[in-house]
Amino acid sequence: MPLLCTGLTDVGKTRQTNQDSIYLNKSKRIFVIADGMGGHNGGDIASNLAAKHIPEYILKNFEENPINVSLESIKHANDIIKMESDKNPELDGMGTTVISFFFKGQTLYIANVGDSRGYLVNKNKIYLLSKDHSLIQEKINLGLYTRQEAFKDPRKNILVRAVGFEEDVQVDVFTYKVLKNDLFVICSDGLYNKINEKDIMHILQECIPDCETANESDLKKATNVLVSLANINGGQDNISVILILAR
Repeated sequence: MPLLCTGLTDVGKTRQTNQDSIYLNKSKRIFVIADGMGGHNGGDIASNLAAKHIPEYILKNFEENPINVSLESIKHANDIIKMESDKNPELDGMGTTVISFFFKGQTLYIANVGDSRGYLVNKNKIYLLSKDHSLIQEKINLGLYTRQEAFKDPRKNILVRAVGFEEDVQVDVFTYKVLKNDLFVICSDGLYNKINEKDIMHILQECIPDCETANESDLKKATNVLVSLANINGGQDNISVILILAR
């Protein structure tokens, strides 16, 4: 199953540094976005470590069970980030969100911690494939908020899980059977907090009207439009997006 892909990360309009990190490996079909914790020391270091060591672990264990490899790759990154934090007081408390996509055969393996997201766009619908580990998501789970109400909550970025904060980390792993012309979006909260899901889908449909004939230039155009609109809508956070099209 061939893939088309492109990725873009942007500092946004108000942050001094970009604490997001992205990784794309088209040949091995591994993709990662990590969003370092804003307001904590070393958020950019934590996200860089995650984006480096997660794919390294997957590649070293490529022939093993992909569910276990996806899970253990994030635990491996957690150990490295926590070790760096413990030995350097200036990095104390650093952490990062992580979402990884690993395509093997016809199956996509998604692993995530935090609130960076993975979506599927197919047949005029957008589906959230990952699960946020945030205080606001806990309220949604309890029925206290709808997703539309949560979009407007100023405390929506408070996380209940992150990579690198503690000795152990709980990782969610999901699987999805990939179909031809499936379009996937991986993004940090700097994107979806500024563009709602319906508008993300509409932008993708405008830039990539026909997945059957689309090329990577179409995907690149879509990433540029998404990032530009997030900046137009405020750009208060770093913005990262990866688009992947199954052919």
